[in-house]
Amino acid sequence: MTSNDPDDAPLRDVAQSHEASARYLAEIQRLVLDIGKNLETLSVETRLHCRGTHVAGDRRYHARLRAFPVEMALKDVLKHVNGLIEGLEKSAYKRNAFADEVKALPKKRKEKELEKRRKKNPQSIQAAPENPQQGAQSQDSDYGDPTSIYDLGDRRSA
Repeated sequence: MTSNDPDDAPLRDVAQSHEASARYLAEIQRLVLDIGKNLETLSVETRLHCRGTHVAGDRRYHARLRAFPVEMALKDVLKHVNGLIEGLEKSAYKRNAFADEVKALPKKRKEKELEKRRKKNPQSIQAAPENPQQGAQSQDSDYGDPTSIYDLGDRRSA
């Protein structure tokens, strides 16, 4: 069911680029933040209106009790809006982390392959050190490798 028609998937280019994804998610986040501000204002105004609406025969707390379900519904919506904002931030971060991981993967695989070669054949790799200074440095040190367990006591200490 997939096709290569660009009209079928308008966000395909955005999904393929982590920079474009971050820009798009930031744009949506700005929009949701603006909606959140408007909902907060609506919540305050609704609270004031509902709690200020008294009916003949009400006691002092009746208006507040009638307003409570409305206030909780708006509070619940605001909680979901804030969760959406956090989710947008998290998904943008995860998308960038994915791109960084994919970018670093060839180097990690190369290092893993070198480590695997070292484990299989340690003699050939140790014979030719990658850094010539390291080989000279190990020869210049005052410490020698003990040849047996009985030679451990003869080593000089620092």
